[in-house]
Amino acid sequence: MSLHDGVPAAALTPLGDATISLDSFLRFTPALLVGVGVLLAFRYVRSPYRSVPPGPRGLPIIGNVLQLSDKSWMFKQDSKQRFRDMIYLSAFGQPILILQSLKAASEILEKRANVTSDRPRFIVAHEIISGSLFGPAMVYGDLWRRTRRAAHEGLTKVAVRDYHPILRKEATILSSALLDDQGDLEKHFQRFAASSIMSILYDYPTLENNNDETLKRIHMYISRVSKAAAPGAYLVELLPWMMYIPERFAKWKREGMEHFREHTTMFTGLLNAVRGDVVSGTSIRRPSMSATLIKNHDRNGLSNHEMAWLLGTLYAAGAETTSTALGWFALAMVANPEIQKRAHAELDTIVGRARPPTHSDLSDLHYIQAIVKETLRWRPSLALGVPHNTTEDIWYDGMFIPKGTTCISNLWQCHNDPAIYGDDAAKFNPERFLDANGRLSSGRSETRDDGHSAYGFGRRACVGKHVANDSLFISIATVLWAANLERVRDQNGKEVTPDTETYVDTGMVFPPLKYWYDVTPRFPEARSILAEESELLKA
Repeated sequence: MSLHDGVPAAALTPLGDATISLDSFLRFTPALLVGVGVLLAFRYVRSPYRSVPPGPRGLPIIGNVLQLSDKSWMFKQDSKQRFRDMIYLSAFGQPILILQSLKAASEILEKRANVTSDRPRFIVAHEIISGSLFGPAMVYGDLWRRTRRAAHEGLTKVAVRDYHPILRKEATILSSALLDDQGDLEKHFQRFAASSIMSILYDYPTLENNNDETLKRIHMYISRVSKAAAPGAYLVELLPWMMYIPERFAKWKREGMEHFREHTTMFTGLLNAVRGDVVSGTSIRRPSMSATLIKNHDRNGLSNHEMAWLLGTLYAAGAETTSTALGWFALAMVANPEIQKRAHAELDTIVGRARPPTHSDLSDLHYIQAIVKETLRWRPSLALGVPHNTTEDIWYDGMFIPKGTTCISNLWQCHNDPAIYGDDAAKFNPERFLDANGRLSSGRSETRDDGHSAYGFGRRACVGKHVANDSLFISIATVLWAANLERVRDQNGKEVTPDTETYVDTGMVFPPLKYWYDVTPRFPEARSILAEESELLKA
């Protein structure tokens, strides 16, 4: 007779040589469930994810994608009041951290740069359209270090002095154009920025307007990258495995590869035009970043392909940010006429009216320098800094930031922090950068002595900041030396108040709303002196 005789087979559970009756199992189940519950509760209590920074509630699966599609709430004062220094978001499971104070941004992106210098993945914008060669989005590794070193060597504070004649000439042309074609300053700022950077990078001829065909093709690249990098633009960003779909079945991939080949041909052609003269020595060209890279080719270890893309992305990173900064500067001048008058007084005292300012006047024009700094603080072109990515878990102020988090500095909030800039942080006030004697004061340690963080943080800070500073200084100084920027009047003769709060979200930069200006010469000889200066600089 079997040991199990009389017991239904379904009630027996084999376990090696032992068996457990159904009744015994059912009696054991509650204890098992309690044990599992206790284990899960223990893991939940111990989980660092309970300590992530605060943030708005998201939706199932997509998380905070809808909040990210409309970024306007990030720039409102109540955002800082609700979430304080950091906002934790999620987009389809991807953790995102918005840094809203200089203290937090400096601590995480500057002091912990060893684990926050990587970039999040931009599959279409960077890997496909740019062949993984778009400098600002490049992963933290060997290629990034080589391109960064090469760019830094050509754009040091000393090296950019070679480009001062270019910047002076372009600032003179800009000021003349504003006096001759009043009203739409935006197009003149765009021409100035484009022509200056093209000349510095490629020794490109001065642009008469924004209709240059090469310029249009470069701006097409910038537009494509900006649109492709926007959240939700392509499903592959959320489902990376789609990268393995063959081109013939993926229109987005096929078109992206075609764009990459098109842009590579363009950037390589611009570089090779300079290379021919440098190698042959048949003509003497002005200094250019292209020539510097070619001459230092052996030391930098960059291929022709890599150099071409480095130059192209330097243009993409600098042109729109410069023209946007000038747009905010002009708006600040008409909104604050007393500040413009003080700048005019300093220029009359230091420079006089017989000649336009030069870079040699920089050390004496403290108030003009303060205007440049205040413009970049008050309305940073990149109101949301270029994203960083964490490569390790981080704890900050008792809060957990997991590995793989995309960290974005909200410069609009950082630069309007009363704890750093005082109760008038929301106002345009260059005097915050001057000491009691009216001389330029040193900036805070969190800002690398710049007084602002418009050029980014840590090892990914803008490599072209010196040429940007020199470009903004000479253009702002020359425009203010030559012209009065005043408010226009409506059909009833009433002044039109400029809107200094509203911005245009282009996806990359945040320029002001278009405003029409009344531009007049500050003194009768201004036009003729600018014309003479322009002819001298052309020689």
